[in-house]
Amino acid sequence: MNRREVLAGMAGLAVAAGIPFEKGSSGAATASVVATSDSGMIYRNLGKTVEKISAIGLGGFHIGFQSDPQESVRIIRFAIDHGITFMDNCWDYNRGESERRMGQALRDGYRQKIFLMTKYDGRTKEAAAKQIDESLQRLQTDHIDLIQYHENIRLEDPDRYFAEGGAHEAVLAAKQQGKVRYIGFTGHKDPVVHLRMLDEAAARHFHFDACQMPLNVLDAHFRSFAHQVVPRLVEQGIAVLGMKPLASGRVFDARGATAIECLHYALNLPTSVVITGCDSIERVTQALEAARTFKPMTPEQTAALLEKTQTAALTGRYEPFKTSELFDATAQHPQWLG
Repeated sequence: MNRREVLAGMAGLAVAAGIPFEKGSSGAATASVVATSDSGMIYRNLGKTVEKISAIGLGGFHIGFQSDPQESVRIIRFAIDHGITFMDNCWDYNRGESERRMGQALRDGYRQKIFLMTKYDGRTKEAAAKQIDESLQRLQTDHIDLIQYHENIRLEDPDRYFAEGGAHEAVLAAKQQGKVRYIGFTGHKDPVVHLRMLDEAAARHFHFDACQMPLNVLDAHFRSFAHQVVPRLVEQGIAVLGMKPLASGRVFDARGATAIECLHYALNLPTSVVITGCDSIERVTQALEAARTFKPMTPEQTAALLEKTQTAALTGRYEPFKTSELFDATAQHPQWLG
């Protein structure tokens, strides 16, 4: 992708309604803000819903493996105390330990301060319903704000989701029962699978509230979710949830961008939230600094940043979640699917 193509792509992402993009003073497309806090945290709308969430989200996987569970609690509460309101998690993260620790951290009034998201792996109605109930117990809450179908990574996953007796039936039942409020799906493998899920939903006149995918400076050059999926989400008013802004740390092997630059890039896309893994207070502080210092980037600034990562990104070597099974938890544990 050359500089002209990058500029055209950035402009295309900006041609949207209803989600956080507007024209800056230079005339370039810029990420907009619906509110800020005294700490400098940015808040954006969750797609076309009425929910306002922090533009930085706390990744759930990384808060499940501290040697001392109380350190995990401290990290979560530090993030919330400093303005991060979006909490990410998943039924399978660290065999449930991430949810258990988050549940502990959300006691003492912290649950009321945040927007809670978790994911489930079950492809059948029975398996999905069981996992949702287990997540509610671990998280010590009576409802999950956003529930997401995890690892939409196979071409057949959309079919399994919408099949008779599939996960979709469990999610709709959970919503009717007040256990969940909003519905989404995630995946890290290939934009084609996300687009197929959106096609299957449209065929059934169903509207997802949110969709999660890798969005980073490498993604722009290889199997790009930013170029292929994000415009469709923006058009439909589906919240764009960015994850792996540092490509699970591989971006540093590829060189060309700092952590703050990577977070700024993801924030500059039409994302409702950028979810980043933080295994320490220092990593949370870094994410907070990225939000505090963020200024909308012009297409020219974005193109200059992406030029530095283009060669390294072209083969997908530094995005192994796209090119290997290393990150495919449901492939390694097919029994979770039901």
